[in-house]
Amino acid sequence: MAVPLSDLTQMPEPQQVHAADGTRLATYTWGEFDAPVVVIVHGFASSARDTWVLTGWVRELTKAGYRVLALDQRGHGLSEKPHQPDAYGIRTLATDVETVMDTYLVDEALYVGYSLGARVGWEVVRDLPHRIGRAVLGGVPDGIPLARLDLDQVRAYLADGTPVSDATTQNYITLTERVPGNDLGALVALAEGMRSSRTIDPDPSNAPASPILFATGSKDAIIEGSRALASAAPQGQFFEIPDRNHFNAPGSRAFKEAALTFLAES
Repeated sequence: MAVPLSDLTQMPEPQQVHAADGTRLATYTWGEFDAPVVVIVHGFASSARDTWVLTGWVRELTKAGYRVLALDQRGHGLSEKPHQPDAYGIRTLATDVETVMDTYLVDEALYVGYSLGARVGWEVVRDLPHRIGRAVLGGVPDGIPLARLDLDQVRAYLADGTPVSDATTQNYITLTERVPGNDLGALVALAEGMRSSRTIDPDPSNAPASPILFATGSKDAIIEGSRALASAAPQGQFFEIPDRNHFNAPGSRAFKEAALTFLAES
């Protein structure tokens, strides 16, 4: 019997976790309590539902026997959305993931992140090698975080609707407005906070030692940066997601199959 689409995209009631600075984080779990845990972390201007539920990841991971633990990153989904840039440093985002794992008493887990969630994952895997056995990092480039986003154009758009001329920035705004509940002001603060250090992150010279599968779409402009990170990681592998760009790669069946095969090797 076919399962209704509404059942496949149903979200559990979010459980609130308080980050170290008091920010409320919406978290979700699926699967059997005693199953191996996969922590999944979404990208910029997205949410746990948009990146992982609507694309079938949660369904496939639970079918494979995993317990799935997800969060809406601060500034996204049903989590709190501060408008202060200093609330969004990369270390803060990584610590949020660790806090969620601690709150759920998860000592060991696998990790799957996409875009911003993969950039955060680089930090988490490097910080917690004894707790993260292996990770899948999708759509992650090297370089300064969100450097391609023209913040002046976004601010003008927010202030008075001035049209955005930069194509990459317009793509991000379109993505932001597509996901219900997004707050463009909070996401501008996030971009400012992550870019404020002006440092390369992820830094290929300080790569995590754990096994990592890097996966990026064949039509994604950041693909060579992702390859470079895979080459820099001591146990890095690279998978080119066929015929996908940065924004539609999470829906790729080939990506999910490659990730599940890699995770099962643990």
